Amino acid sequence: MDFEKIWQNIVNCEGQEFRTIKGEPFTYLIKGNGIIPSRTNQLIPKSNIGKAAEIKNLTGPGMITNLVRGSSYVYAILADKRIR
Repeated sequence: MDFEKIWQNIVNCEGQEFRTIKGEPFTYLIKGNGIIPSRTNQLIPKSNIGKAAEIKNLTGPGMITNLVRGSSYVYAILADKRIR
């Protein structure tokens, strides 16, 4: 799937509940070209999410820990059927 379509789905799901791989619920806000998960105040840039989205067969946040900020949130979003 084209990343811009993925990003549009992320924008459309702002405020909806997602769950980390450990089952922790969170929502997120879109701020500029990034997201801020409700369980932290860190901005995760759109570019980081794009890097993670390029990985084929992404099976968990551990695969992207050294690649992106907030890997557990990025993985939860990208793995959700509403996004991809």
